[in-house]
Amino acid sequence: MTTAAVIFDLDGVLTDTAHYHFQAWQALAHELGIGFTEQDNEQLKGVDRLGSLRWILQKANRQVSTEEESRLMQQKNQHYLELIADMSPADLFAGVQPLFAELRQNGIKIGLASASKNAAMVVERLGIASQFDYIADANDVVNSKPDPEVFLLAARGLGVAAEYCVGVEDAVAGIEAINRAGMRAIGIGEPKVLNNALKVYPTIQALKLTDLMKL
Repeated sequence: MTTAAVIFDLDGVLTDTAHYHFQAWQALAHELGIGFTEQDNEQLKGVDRLGSLRWILQKANRQVSTEEESRLMQQKNQHYLELIADMSPADLFAGVQPLFAELRQNGIKIGLASASKNAAMVVERLGIASQFDYIADANDVVNSKPDPEVFLLAARGLGVAAEYCVGVEDAVAGIEAINRAGMRAIGIGEPKVLNNALKVYPTIQALKLTDLMKL
């Protein structure tokens, strides 16, 4: 099967904003009197903002109004934006630029499918915004991963049928979304965790164009 496009997740694949999300969610949780650990944060990988907030509230069997949910999400996001304000190309994972260069040289389109509403700003700070042929993020979709909507939107934006796309993800929900979209899934992380991916690599640096062409 020819690979015509590669669609990347952002957090945990191209850069690590997970620790910034952790700090912002932990601060909010503590303000609400709810404990929140790094292990808890692992459960939120690939989960959108509302889903993350509800997961934290559920820990304490708390429910709040829709208005309060909106206020809390806004508060968390404001804190997160302050934390990522100093991000730069130095925060891009090793191996991303060479891989993108190879994809471009071989006429393979590059897409982004992110659960973050701040994806466009992050890739701008990383210095790679112009390298994407299409960016799909949480602002553009109704359903979050593991629903395939964001990957299918990226494929449509790239003008490439799903079966000719490869998705690259570091979260279980993301791998499921890629599979449900009818694409081929590559995992970045632990093989035993991402066991529904066709192939798993420890880092993006370990992934080469030749590997993508073999899928």
